[in-house]
Amino acid sequence: MGDSAAHQVLIAGSIAAFTVDLLVYPLDTIKTRIQSQDYQDVYASQKQHSAIKGTLGIQPPKAALFRGLYQGIGSVIFATLPAAGVFFYTYESSKSFLSKTLPTSIPTPFTHSLASAGAELASCLVLTPAEVIKQNAQVLQRSTTSDGKPKSTSLEALNMLRHSPDGVWRRLFSGYTALVARNLPFTALQFPLFERVRRRIWEVRDRNRGRRKGSGQERSLVETGFVTGLSAAVSGSLAAFVTTPTDVVKTRMMLAAGGKPQPESSSGEVLEKGRQHKSSKSTSGFQVAKEIVRERGIRGLFRGGALRTAWAAFGSGLYLGSYEVAKVWLKKE
Repeated sequence: MGDSAAHQVLIAGSIAAFTVDLLVYPLDTIKTRIQSQDYQDVYASQKQHSAIKGTLGIQPPKAALFRGLYQGIGSVIFATLPAAGVFFYTYESSKSFLSKTLPTSIPTPFTHSLASAGAELASCLVLTPAEVIKQNAQVLQRSTTSDGKPKSTSLEALNMLRHSPDGVWRRLFSGYTALVARNLPFTALQFPLFERVRRRIWEVRDRNRGRRKGSGQERSLVETGFVTGLSAAVSGSLAAFVTTPTDVVKTRMMLAAGGKPQPESSSGEVLEKGRQHKSSKSTSGFQVAKEIVRERGIRGLFRGGALRTAWAAFGSGLYLGSYEVAKVWLKKE
């Protein structure tokens, strides 16, 4: 890949990431809160809160599932832009390299899966620290400074990580394996399906319009964005639902990294006495999965799955659609 093409890919990937982060971030915040271990205590319905009050004899905090939906977005934008650039640059480069290097007998979907896997491993190195900060910020109860101004939840989350006995850097990268375990199968499923669906749609549209391959007829930016976005939405939603269990495990591990204290009542009492987060003890993803199944059953591994599927359909369609449009536009310019 030449320098000009590399710059175009990096810029296009960053534009796509920034656009999607701003629009779908609230859905990601809600999903994180639903998947969190404290969902029943902090974000449950008022009826569920009344039951908690009757059991513990204390006033629980007001449900705040839809409050502060952009908490932690600063850390994400800071890391997502370079992470998206790294992903798309690695993906496009790997796809081109593997297509020329591997035997022609190798199926094209396998090449796309391999290229996306390498790209995911690289981008997760950049994304993991911000993802840990973001998910801990999303579940914090927002506080204010002495002069009444709201505190930065991203900085509060980072401060929690800094006071961890395991050290801030270990905590910031504690979710790398869980993030990779979620993203690798997601991209390995999404990108081959995405490339296939997109190619099929183009074939049908070209045939219906009497457009021959290599005829020199250019597709408009709107048409490119629509076809790419539709293909990404279909492939992303399917991949998201299948990989929901790994997403739930990843969320739990990253929230545990922050060692988030138990929510308190207005009188300062701990809401759920005797329950401790394992903030100073690392837990494997398999152990976390077993704990979720023990608490909620198999359905617990799919908590937030419907929301994640809808979020992935919208986000993937917008993400890859805007990326492709930006790439084509930059190439023309």
